Amino acid sequence: MGGNDLSQQNSLMYGGKLGYYFDSLKFQNFNLGVETEAFNATPHVKPQNYTIGGVNLGTGTGVNSRVLTWAPMNIVVRYQAGAFEPYAGVGLGVFFSSFSNINGSSSSTDVGLNTQVGLRYRVTTNLALFGEWKYNRANLSHSDFVSITGLDVSADYSAHNLVFGVGYHF
Repeated sequence: MGGNDLSQQNSLMYGGKLGYYFDSLKFQNFNLGVETEAFNATPHVKPQNYTIGGVNLGTGTGVNSRVLTWAPMNIVVRYQAGAFEPYAGVGLGVFFSSFSNINGSSSSTDVGLNTQVGLRYRVTTNLALFGEWKYNRANLSHSDFVSITGLDVSADYSAHNLVFGVGYHF
């Protein structure tokens, strides 16, 4: 039996990434590489009206949530056009999520999609600024939330993130 879509609060995210680009796979101005990254966000579920199967269950108090995403390997392609380098990447995401409310907490580890599209600007040979849009998608399954709320929670996590950062190249 399905429930309604639940709104989440906006959340700051923070994290880091490491990458390696293969000189042997460089073609004209395109460079292929791999990256691993991890980042954390707390997109809490807002207090709102809950329904299941069209039955109004009333207004809930909300749920605290945390999602730690680890992308063990993204395949990334960069176009080197002087100081500006647009890039795109895709990879597997491992999502470590936790939900909690006044009754208890639940955690889950699920696999999904991690993508990125961005622009890097090289300030110096070793220092760059970047901005990127990330999209993450996974089904977060919290079957142990049943003992806390009486509900088997399966949530489609779909997150759009706008990220800015500083990169160091060595």
